[in-house]
Formats: sequence, C-alpha cells, structure tokens
Amino acid sequence: MAEKIKVGIATHEELRKRAIQIARGERRRQSDEPKVWFTSLESMAKVLSEPNRKLLRIIDEQHPASLAELEMLSGRKVSNLSRTLKTMSQYGLVKLVPGKRGSVAPEVLVRGVQMELNIVG
Repeated sequence: MAEKIKVGIATHEELRKRAIQIARGERRRQSDEPKVWFTSLESMAKVLSEPNRKLLRIIDEQHPASLAELEMLSGRKVSNLSRTLKTMSQYGLVKLVPGKRGSVAPEVLVRGVQMELNIVG
C-alpha cells in the first residue's frame, strides 16, 4: 500500500494535450509528476469528501469481505457504496477484489494524497 500519492488538477484540455505529447514522444512522464489527475477542485472534493474518507478508514481498519459487510459497518446502501468505490478505484484509491459467489471486497491502496495545483498558467 502506498502511503501517499501525488494528485494534480488539470482541465480536460490540458490532460488531452499532455497525453498527446506523451504519445508522440514529445514529453516524458516525470517521476515527480502526479499519478492521479482530477479535472477540478470540486471533483477532487467530492471523491475525498469527509463521508468518503470515513468510508476509507472503515475499510482500512475493518477489512470487510464484501460490500454487504461494508454496508453494515458504514450504514451506507450497497448501491451507493458500489458507485463510490468504483469512482475511487478509477482514481487508484481503492482496489475491488473479487470474492466468493460474486462478492467484491474493497481494499485501500493509498493512505494520503499530496496535491499539485497551478493557480496561474
């Protein structure tokens, strides 16, 4: 498990330009660049909201074996958990591990984030 990952904020257009430059070989990914990108502070705030951080703490401390177990521990409905955890997995914050009889067990991959944000330019 990573202790921290570096996250960045960039517009869709900036991310698209960056991806094209990397694909063309005009730019190389730097080791100190963010590993995860959000398109706005608002989107980052939604993913890393207090209820979602509480959910991550429950997963990290209790190690639920399924979303049903996590529902009991967190008080959040499975449908809500499923959407939230899918989003978090897309950002590399959690991993959804397939279990018995189609169940899924969430696993926390990151303990913290370090943010990089250019406010001008």
